[in-house]
Amino acid sequence: LKMINYRDLKHQLKRKDLVYPELSYQIIGILFEVFKQLGYGYQEKYYQRAVALEIKNCALRFREQVPVKIMYSGSKIGSYFLDFLVDEKVILEIKKDRNFSKRNIEQVVAYLKALNLKLGILANFTAKGVEYRRILNLN
Repeated sequence: LKMINYRDLKHQLKRKDLVYPELSYQIIGILFEVFKQLGYGYQEKYYQRAVALEIKNCALRFREQVPVKIMYSGSKIGSYFLDFLVDEKVILEIKKDRNFSKRNIEQVVAYLKALNLKLGILANFTAKGVEYRRILNLN
């Protein structure tokens, strides 16, 4: 995975096929700001707290630790708790790993399906900086 710079991000905003490009740009800017101030080496929960503070500073609507029901034939069989739901549109999941695991990606896809949302952002705070993936629900 390569890190995307702001110039690349601005170019992506001009694309018409992106889901929620302006909101995505704001969220990714928040992630870079948190890394700029904190750097690397903290536990995941501290990155989550810093991201929450930065989202508030940007006056975006969001919820943290949102419970998501897993349903089967009309019965609840379990639940997830996603890190952030921004503007009731975008799931933001924070990780602190060396790379993205298949499990992390599948987790965001499951959240998207359970909430019937279009876009999730999986962010990873690494020693090299913030890496992220936009994950789409194509169903």
